[in-house]
Amino acid sequence: MKIRRPFLLKPFQRPSNLYDLRKVFKPHWFQGNREDKKYFEGWYFKNVSADKKHCWSFIPGISLNDTDPHAFVQAIDGQSGKTFYFRYPADEFAFTDDKFEVWVGKNYFSSEKLYLDLDDGDHRFNGEIFFEDITRYPVSISRPGIMGWYRYMPFMECYHGVVSLDHGLKGYLNHGDQQIDFSDGRGYIEKDWGSSMPKAWIWMQTNHFDQPGTSFMLSVARIPWIGSTFTGFLGFFLHDNQLISFATYTGAEISELSYTDREVHITITGHKYLIHIHGVKAEHHDENRPKGGLKAPVLGNMDRIIHESIDAEIHVTITDLEGNEVFKGTGRHSGLEFVGDLELLKL
Repeated sequence: MKIRRPFLLKPFQRPSNLYDLRKVFKPHWFQGNREDKKYFEGWYFKNVSADKKHCWSFIPGISLNDTDPHAFVQAIDGQSGKTFYFRYPADEFAFTDDKFEVWVGKNYFSSEKLYLDLDDGDHRFNGEIFFEDITRYPVSISRPGIMGWYRYMPFMECYHGVVSLDHGLKGYLNHGDQQIDFSDGRGYIEKDWGSSMPKAWIWMQTNHFDQPGTSFMLSVARIPWIGSTFTGFLGFFLHDNQLISFATYTGAEISELSYTDREVHITITGHKYLIHIHGVKAEHHDENRPKGGLKAPVLGNMDRIIHESIDAEIHVTITDLEGNEVFKGTGRHSGLEFVGDLELLKL
């Protein structure tokens, strides 16, 4: 692939005011401005092969701070639990100002494909994966993305966006001497940006149910808010081309939250549905196996380590308020994170 250099912003140069306005309704676009000194932004690209034997997630992003500004690409292997962190100078991060395109060095990421040319001397990834039949999260003035009206609040610690709820894959990746065929596999893309990830959170995602095109995501976090904190959540369930959104801003509530080291039970009560969720990390996630140590931001610095399972199971049951079952199924090859003191989420 020939790398086309985009409209490049020089370090600490702001994009146009028009871009600042348009990006509010384009949460998949780069949301920063490089003047921020305590800022991060990262996109999460999950890719599962058709035979389910390979699950690789890649996270391109940028960390802007006073001490160690840099761009990066993180990689996590769902089969082994191993993670890799590739660093780049901050000025090797680039983006376009009219659509979602991001470069980190020679690596390219967009809504349509990713291209990798990663090599730190010990580990190498190269190849190209195309995304097909993308299902996007709807955007409107009242709900400019999955955060709803919270997206308009300028002082949030962390913002969240969903780029693709579900899509098909086509292409190959080479990891060392191994070539991995992702054709006819499934993918998912989301992102975070802001100054820091929350103090405590639960996150889960899967689009590998028995029926293709079914996708689920839930994030529960302790959120700073005007001198205080509260537990907020957001999520979606996609099935038969119908989307159910549930979040603090929709008036839904968490009526149950319990957990162990490996499992979490959550019940969400909405205006029309009860959503029962049971997330379980794989049995082989023990102390002798790598757990996916990913770097996460604190005030823009990538110096917090979190552990993610991307081979968990998520059991989802949805009923109407009269108890009639609307959906029941198990999502596999799932991402699942428990981070921080989860007791804070019960407050």
